[in-house]
Amino acid sequence: MPLIIPRNVLAGPEAPSNKLHIAGIGIGGMGRNNMRACKNEQVTALCDVDHQHAAGCMKDFPEAKKYFDFRELLANENEVDAVVIASPDHTHADISLAAMKAGKHVFCQKPLTHDIFESRVLAEAAAKYDVVTQMGIQGHSQDGIRLITEWIADGAIGEVTEVDSWCSLMYSPPGHAWWSSPLQKRPAEGQKLPEGLDWENWIGSAEMRPYHSCYHPAKWRCWWDFGCGMMGDRGAHTLDPVKTALKLGDPISVLGSDIVGGNLDVHPDQAKIVFKFAARDGFPALTLNWYEGQEPPRPEGLEEGRKFPREGGSLFKGTKGMLWCGVYGGSPRLLPEDAMKRYTRPKATLPRVRTSHEGDWIQAIKNGKKAGADFSYSGPLTEMALLGNLGKKFPGKELQWDAENLQVRNHDAANAWVRRPRRSGWELNV
Repeated sequence: MPLIIPRNVLAGPEAPSNKLHIAGIGIGGMGRNNMRACKNEQVTALCDVDHQHAAGCMKDFPEAKKYFDFRELLANENEVDAVVIASPDHTHADISLAAMKAGKHVFCQKPLTHDIFESRVLAEAAAKYDVVTQMGIQGHSQDGIRLITEWIADGAIGEVTEVDSWCSLMYSPPGHAWWSSPLQKRPAEGQKLPEGLDWENWIGSAEMRPYHSCYHPAKWRCWWDFGCGMMGDRGAHTLDPVKTALKLGDPISVLGSDIVGGNLDVHPDQAKIVFKFAARDGFPALTLNWYEGQEPPRPEGLEEGRKFPREGGSLFKGTKGMLWCGVYGGSPRLLPEDAMKRYTRPKATLPRVRTSHEGDWIQAIKNGKKAGADFSYSGPLTEMALLGNLGKKFPGKELQWDAENLQVRNHDAANAWVRRPRRSGWELNV
């Protein structure tokens, strides 16, 4: 891997030659924030299938070359060192793989991919093409996840045998929030295509359908064909500290139940998913409960009137006590509060990130190292989250998971969702 001389060995301000040439692909939403975090580098090119929706980011970087098609950008911008991808979920794999094959370092928003097979492909491709990768789970670069890991390793709550994680948000009522669709079923008729929108490339590998505003802009997340629902949206964040602190490998089974709402087109509003994990070195077997569109049962011993972390989080249940944190692993506390006040925190043993999540990736590129949430880590994390979606699709039966072979052992129909069909011309070839 070619190295770029780190800034800290240069005298004075960073030389222009030491700045990365970065391109943004999918910049109308979260991508704009990601690109702003890269503003001290050289933003060379920007790409979005909807230039009107992406106008704000394009205005931020007026000198960057503009594209509709990521393939044209990758073919024409030889100077680009790295790309930031924040397009809809169903296009992540295609863009990320194409960028890695072109020798570009990749920062891709969560969830890493739309199906489990794609996650495995991207993790393998990152190793094959020897590029620096990072998934957009910003909590992974913050202190909370490190505190949780250190406290659990210190024995603060004993052995952890169960975790409740949750997201209290939901997609109903239809259209009640910017990220929820006004419709709950696929419309039979399309609408007039907005000027400046390349619908062919927005659809990507998914089955073609007419344009409708219930999908774009920003409403695609709840549709099975385009988004991964709350499991992929918030689960990728919230399960991150659980996976890290408890050194989780692959689940051995998943069970979905208590499904409320949803249908063949859109994700449900509420669900409970139970993941089972085998014992690991130094850790006992674990039950991980995911509550979607709701909070988990109130734990015994929690102070009366104390509210759950806003919008979601995780509750670690140990043999000696409990610990909880917010969506991104932030603000961890032992429970009840008296336990937190009595606890003597251990010395920090894990290195802290003193820049942004994007900055961690940038410095990793320049120093020839791995970023914290590189695809070798975030690929399996995404596989776990998307396995939860299989539980929602096929509730009531505990699905036995063979991670090595990417196969559900006891439910053939579920395997059709491990690797989803792709439109002709959008095959995923490493």
